[in-house]
Amino acid sequence: MDIDVYVTAHRAEWERLDHLLRQGGRLTGAEADELVALYQRTATHLSIIRSSAPDPQLTARLTQLVARARATVTGTRRASWHDAARFLTSGFPAAVYRSRHWWIPTAVLSTLLAVLIGWWTAAHPEVQASIGAPADLREMTRPGGTYETYYSSHPAASFAAQVWTNNAQAAALCLVLGAFLGIPVLAILFLNMLNVGVAIGLMSSAGRLDVFLGLILPHGLLELTAVFVAAGTGLRLGWTLVDPGPTTRRAALASQGRAALGMAVGLALVLFVSGLIEGFVTPSGLPTWARVTIGVAAELAFLLYVYVLGGRAARAGDTGDLATPDRSTEQPTAA
Repeated sequence: MDIDVYVTAHRAEWERLDHLLRQGGRLTGAEADELVALYQRTATHLSIIRSSAPDPQLTARLTQLVARARATVTGTRRASWHDAARFLTSGFPAAVYRSRHWWIPTAVLSTLLAVLIGWWTAAHPEVQASIGAPADLREMTRPGGTYETYYSSHPAASFAAQVWTNNAQAAALCLVLGAFLGIPVLAILFLNMLNVGVAIGLMSSAGRLDVFLGLILPHGLLELTAVFVAAGTGLRLGWTLVDPGPTTRRAALASQGRAALGMAVGLALVLFVSGLIEGFVTPSGLPTWARVTIGVAAELAFLLYVYVLGGRAARAGDTGDLATPDRSTEQPTAA
């Protein structure tokens, strides 16, 4: 196909479609019908050019024109309960599942780091001395001390809300700041593991590690998993800048960024559950085994949710990104 002849034959139609689109909502009935017809013809022209004479510049121009026309013809789609159900049963778990090769290593390495910091703190009195005065450390680790009363120091509802807000902000920061090559994510993750590791070390040196684990495990399993998912996804987002894959860096970053923002919403819901456990279960009078069992059950439920629903959705092609009709049409690039 002679591309110059084809362009000459149809340029007037494309220019007319562009003119009608610039009119906005000020079209007569006849003009609206003409716009629909031109949109359908231009979409056909685009398909023919892509398959027969893929000129990148012309294809990009017509792709934009067809996308604008489609948005005008179909209008803006409003979110519905169906969208929320799709997000919770498919989009969010699929995004978490597809990121598992990032957040699982993040979880393993972070846990090992916390354990190492805990061991170092417990085994070296000089490290403990650099953390605080001996009297302050005894106050934190004694029966009824700061570590134990922390979870019951405020009314359960307000404490759960405060914990949920703080954790959701930390998870969102991990997801958003991943775009900066993941460096801020590593800093946030290290600070979290440092706090956990120091607490493990201090309570272990006081011979009360079992008490500490009985307090942190009920809510900490689910809470830390959510943080690890956010951190791993943020690191994946940062790596997309380095290696965008077969598409353009802009398109790859946009796709991963949309999925990450959706995960921020989903993880906020997960952290809401862990906040409820931390506010109402952790400081409750239930025996330690019962509190830990609730935490383990919540963690297993989340993992089953990700691996069953998420795995099924991911294998069906769901990436956690917006549905195709809700995304801007991507411009093709020359190979």
